[in-house]
Amino acid sequence: MSDAKQTYIKLRRQIFDALDPEAINRLSSEQLAQQLSKAVDMLVEKESLPVPVLLRNEYVKSLVDELQGLGPLQPLMEDESITDIMINGHENVFVERGGLVEKVKVNFVDEAQVLEIAKRIASRVGRRVDDSMPLCDARLADGSRVNIVIPPIAIDGTSISIRKFKKQSIDFTKLVEFGAMSPEMAQLLMIASRCRLNILISGGTGSGKTTMLNALSQFISDKERIVTIEDAAELRLLQPHVVRLETRTAGIENTGAIHQRELVINSLRMRPDRIIVGECRGSEAFEMLQAMNTGHDGSMSTLHANTPRDALSRVEAMVMMATSNLPLEAIRRTIVSAVDLIIQISRLHDGSRKVMSITEVVGLEGSSVVMEEIFRFKPELVRPGAEKVEGNFITAGLMKRSVLVEKAQFFGLGDQLNSLFQARGQ
Repeated sequence: MSDAKQTYIKLRRQIFDALDPEAINRLSSEQLAQQLSKAVDMLVEKESLPVPVLLRNEYVKSLVDELQGLGPLQPLMEDESITDIMINGHENVFVERGGLVEKVKVNFVDEAQVLEIAKRIASRVGRRVDDSMPLCDARLADGSRVNIVIPPIAIDGTSISIRKFKKQSIDFTKLVEFGAMSPEMAQLLMIASRCRLNILISGGTGSGKTTMLNALSQFISDKERIVTIEDAAELRLLQPHVVRLETRTAGIENTGAIHQRELVINSLRMRPDRIIVGECRGSEAFEMLQAMNTGHDGSMSTLHANTPRDALSRVEAMVMMATSNLPLEAIRRTIVSAVDLIIQISRLHDGSRKVMSITEVVGLEGSSVVMEEIFRFKPELVRPGAEKVEGNFITAGLMKRSVLVEKAQFFGLGDQLNSLFQARGQ
């Protein structure tokens, strides 16, 4: 351990012993920094410590971050190039930049400091994390999602996973610039959103499902009433008539939990034009499908799956969680009549995110779901040593019985849709 770190730990211990927590809460960051600066100067002079002015300023900033922010994690939170922060104990901190994960050096004092920060994060959002409740899911003040697991559940030390909230939403123009999709795909999805197609966005963790959902929502009419349902509020809809609902975990007495299924059921009584579920992961899928089938066209949701067909299988499984009375054929008919389009997104090994497939759910033939792929990403053969995934977005065109064609004509966007495929020689 360096001399500078040892000195900081010594000063930190003395200052923290003398602190009044209630007084700290009443101070602004500037006022707290002034008070801490005086305390550091006094202790340095009292003990004749060889600490230059620049290092004293670093100590003060670290103390402010720890008392009012997230301690050593605060610089990572302020770095806009970082999308995820993952702490596996006080010595192992990883971040994701540009889709790639890398280890970073973060100067935690010890494991106790990480645990202290975890408990502070939980307490600020009305939760607690301790031996009796070692797991915690929460949302920070800036909208970032955080998951906490502490020992003895986390064997190698306190684990904190933070999915940072992006200050600016990414639209289709940006996604095309990033190479996540082609301009024609963006145009198709814009028409699908305006035409009130029911859309599922499928993909793995961190593949960009919520980003896609935000981009799609930008083409919803300002005249529509939208109800959003999320575990942690991440969606940023620009429309004026939006009701945002968020689930709630059980309190200290293990009561008061509100689950997504209850919110979906309640949303049907709120006269919504569209219902957007941030992520379907359980029995709420049944009510979501019912809503899609009973006049709430244009509803959207995301789920975890590797292919469009896997996505439908997952929806089947989630509906079975809600009801064991319906036969599988009835469930499939409900799904096929409710879901119009599946957007499959993947994060590739080079860190890039791409729309791998846009697939339309056509109908049932016997007991099999018929699906038609409109666009897909066809990767090129990987060259030895290649760091970037190259490929092309290709299409086979639209089927004549496509629901997208029917709805585009109904909404006056038929010519726009036709010109999109004529431009590609379809």
